Amino acid sequence: PVQILTYLDGVVKVEETELKPRVGFLYPILTHNISVVINATRERDSGQYMCTVNVVDDVTSTGKNIGVINLTVLVPPSAPTCQLHGDPTVGANVTLSCTSEKGKPSPAYQWQRTAPTLQVFFPPAHDQARGTLKLTNLSLEMSGLYVCAAENRAGSAECSVVLEV
Repeated sequence: PVQILTYLDGVVKVEETELKPRVGFLYPILTHNISVVINATRERDSGQYMCTVNVVDDVTSTGKNIGVINLTVLVPPSAPTCQLHGDPTVGANVTLSCTSEKGKPSPAYQWQRTAPTLQVFFPPAHDQARGTLKLTNLSLEMSGLYVCAAENRAGSAECSVVLEV
């Protein structure tokens, strides 16, 4: 463990870590609430944090007053990249792919055709985990704008591709 913050005899000390400019106690006067705030969180701030309280002249509490919390910093999906794989000719098969480089937890992908008419896709043609959409036996009516949304609990992002059969 790396110590990041201490309070002793009324003095707050922030240790030399990458958290130093972003961490502190939530309340200026520390009594029963010693909540900590981390500003501008980053994915690498994820981890286990431990709070230890030592009461002066209380030998029975040593090592017992410990609280542990696991922090998982969620990351919204980065702007995905949409691609068309295959030859978009009548009767052929193509695959549309959508991938985000970043996202925690891993994003789910949802494809839909928006123009000229809205169309939503389902498995097995659509794979939400991989971000692929397989279009088979292409026809002229399948031409249009296809939009992929990458989404997780932290946010969402979109990309699109125009299919011209």
